[in-house]
Amino acid sequence: MADLVLGIESSCDDTAVALVKENGEVVSSLIASQVDIHSQFGGVFPELAGRAHLEAILPTIEAVFEQAGVTHKNVKAIGVTRGPGLIGSLLVGLNTAKSLGLGWNIPVIGVNHLRGHLRSADLEFEKVKYPAIVLLVSGGHTFLAHMESNTQINMLGTTRDDSVGEAYDKVSRMLGLGYPGGPVVDRTAKTGEANIPFPRPMIHKELEFSFSGLKSAVARYLDKVDTYKTEDVAASFVASVMEILIKKCEKAIKKYPAKCLVVVGGVAASPQLRQAMQLLCEQKGLELCLPPIKWSTDNAAMIALATWDYIRLGKHPKASPELNLSLGDF
Repeated sequence: MADLVLGIESSCDDTAVALVKENGEVVSSLIASQVDIHSQFGGVFPELAGRAHLEAILPTIEAVFEQAGVTHKNVKAIGVTRGPGLIGSLLVGLNTAKSLGLGWNIPVIGVNHLRGHLRSADLEFEKVKYPAIVLLVSGGHTFLAHMESNTQINMLGTTRDDSVGEAYDKVSRMLGLGYPGGPVVDRTAKTGEANIPFPRPMIHKELEFSFSGLKSAVARYLDKVDTYKTEDVAASFVASVMEILIKKCEKAIKKYPAKCLVVVGGVAASPQLRQAMQLLCEQKGLELCLPPIKWSTDNAAMIALATWDYIRLGKHPKASPELNLSLGDF
């Protein structure tokens, strides 16, 4: 019985493949990480990312089927990230998916990467209750949205410049902490004191974000002081980020009806963010919906679950690259 969707995610630096049922059960999931390749550059090197995807994608697909103990005959459709992302990386996943779909005679559906993240909170079992406020915080994106259902989503505000994840990576590079920046900056911040008055850009504006000024403030501070404690700089940076995110979520909760607050994206793995959002939801009487940490970062299970939404709606977006895809592009 064809009751699985094969998800393929290759938008950036991880080659991810998964088999997922319609109810969100993850039958099998594997990720071929490229951290070792890119860590020497302090960020993703696009050309090397594309080459690494080429080497990893077919072995990873084969391993996922072997892990699940099924064959392509159990697959109803293939869902593959069509954007946004790095063009070379996207093309590897898209071309592989289209080739397999042609050979197996099953549909191939191009999936909006952002929609995948929004569905990650329902992986393994359904948790999100609607209407909901969703905060997406990742390496490439930062935005707030209001969800009437898992397919009715209205953008409330996004970043005018850098994403919060990008700011984490840049600050990590400034402090010599390595890549990826999020986990190491959070760990370092736990041992420091937030005693440096870094700015909270646009905190009093509506629901839009800006993080380039905060990143620049950290750079200026490091340039002007002779000695500093790395852990204090990290703690002060994280404190600024947390206050911005909390205040924006508070404003959204006050303005729009919601039963829960959904926090997704790679930065949703941050212990500080999870703790802060849990406290906020307790104060506001909302449920907090978080994906398990393993589903917070880019993965193919979220792409597969989003594919089921497209299937139910009878929508089959083409598997072609769209670099500037927005949340509104279903």
